Amino acid sequence: MKKEKWIEIRKAADFRTIGETYHVDPVIARIARNRENITDEQFRAYFCPDAHDILSPYLLKGAKEAAALLNNMIDEGKRIRIIGDYDIDGICATYILYHGLSKLGASIDYELPHRIEDGYGLNEKLIRQAHGDGCEVILTCDNGIAAFDEIKLAKELGMCVIVTDHHEIPLRPGEDGLCRRMPPADAVVDPKQEGETYPWKDICGAVVAWKVLMIVQKLRGENERWDDYLEFAAIATIGDVMILQGENRAIVALGLERLRNTNHIGLSALIEQNGLDRQEIRAYHVGFVIGPCMNASGRLDTAKRALKLLLTNDIATAIPLAADLVALNTARKELTAQGLEQAIELVESRELYRNQVLTVYLPECHESLAGIIAGKLRERYYRPCFVLTNARDCIKGSGRSIPGYSMFEKLSMVGDLFLKFGGHPMAAGISLESGKLEAFQSAINEGAMLTEEQLTEKIYIDVAMPLEYITTEFVQQLSVLEPCGNGNEKPVFAAKNLHAKRAYYIGRERKMLKLSVKLSNGSCMDALYFGDAEEFLNYYREKYGKEKVDALMNGQKQEIPFAFTYYPNINEYQGTQSLQIVITHFC
Repeated sequence: MKKEKWIEIRKAADFRTIGETYHVDPVIARIARNRENITDEQFRAYFCPDAHDILSPYLLKGAKEAAALLNNMIDEGKRIRIIGDYDIDGICATYILYHGLSKLGASIDYELPHRIEDGYGLNEKLIRQAHGDGCEVILTCDNGIAAFDEIKLAKELGMCVIVTDHHEIPLRPGEDGLCRRMPPADAVVDPKQEGETYPWKDICGAVVAWKVLMIVQKLRGENERWDDYLEFAAIATIGDVMILQGENRAIVALGLERLRNTNHIGLSALIEQNGLDRQEIRAYHVGFVIGPCMNASGRLDTAKRALKLLLTNDIATAIPLAADLVALNTARKELTAQGLEQAIELVESRELYRNQVLTVYLPECHESLAGIIAGKLRERYYRPCFVLTNARDCIKGSGRSIPGYSMFEKLSMVGDLFLKFGGHPMAAGISLESGKLEAFQSAINEGAMLTEEQLTEKIYIDVAMPLEYITTEFVQQLSVLEPCGNGNEKPVFAAKNLHAKRAYYIGRERKMLKLSVKLSNGSCMDALYFGDAEEFLNYYREKYGKEKVDALMNGQKQEIPFAFTYYPNINEYQGTQSLQIVITHFC
């Protein structure tokens, strides 16, 4: 079992006054303070995000120049090709630019790279294909900032290139050591570039594209319509796991409200085919239901299938397209589950968990699933993880990291092993010759140098709160903390010295647990654990004895002191509501 360290966050503020100001419980005010809100304006923007929190596109370096170029190209009737990406951010960015510029009279089409055949972003084939098709302008979205050679080729062919991206500017060897090298495009819009004046730099590629489109709309005499495509900016922000703070929080909060009331045919069909109640849609549903359906098309087939759904104006066409994406995502989940099961078996049978870095070779795994499986292994074992699989003429792998282990930096130290590698501190991708697999597995562990502290997962607790504090009104108020996600995680509560009257399995496969936990007033509250039930029970069997735990499972009250981190919610069954908690960690 992975090691955990529970840490309670203790940030000071006048929680009572904040609560009174925004009509929330002081505990909720405390959670908002834990999310780094300090000033009155930050609390206002957190609790009540509005249109004023959406930043002006004119603050984005290069946006005016890119928009002016596009406006001129539309006037001159130049043929424009958008080149996007195969993930949810690239799909939404491509939709925003294609749909928006088409309405403004542009002669425009698009191309989305194929994950297997093309790889990420621009390549020579895509450039020459665009030139051969008579395109005079290449407009990138969610890629392009690292495509120096490809853009140089496009310029040599006489094409205009406009880059809209949000990734880091790559480091290249120069006369004075490593330096950042900008692509030789006619205009570059990327909040990570030097000299950037935009106040919030952690925006996704679709938001960058959206901002540029806003300026083009203005140049072509349109009234300012900042909320055009807002739901797509929100979907991409959630799907690309951007930090839900600052402008991103406002984009997602306002975009989700628009999504709940959307008239967009493709999105409506996808919501319907997933069986979602649109008025209940939260960031969770975008991140774990709607988004994966879009991503599945780029993983197992072509992202053009998702884009085709977004572009259709006919509900009769949209419904089967949406159903196909749901089916693809179901297939993706099944393949992922199979791959994860194989990976766990390898880790356990070969005791790979003893290594500081997990390197799991699954030769038959679909390469697009390697990153997902690596992320799930990281969660299970709290180790940096690489999952490697056979690709065309080489081995490819994806890695997911933990805080304190910069994946890109560690790969750079053994860079001569790879045909290609890239990434950032928390995730990376590699390609290497099959004969170098063992050398990689050995080298990446030799250079790990992780401490016991770094290999202990930190569980940050917002509030140590007795279950007696939970009320229906309090649970309902938790919705003001939405949207939750990266950088604004769901609150974590904790309670200790809990005692259960009984415990039993739930679910057809008996993999989950329900405990009936005693409260101080003599009543009970259900506590649900959706993780590995046997792992949970074995932990307490080892700690307090098999007899006590087995007796509890047989309905006999036992004085076992449980400690849980949890999240409260309201259970509805046959018209009756009851309070319950969902256990997230235990000790």
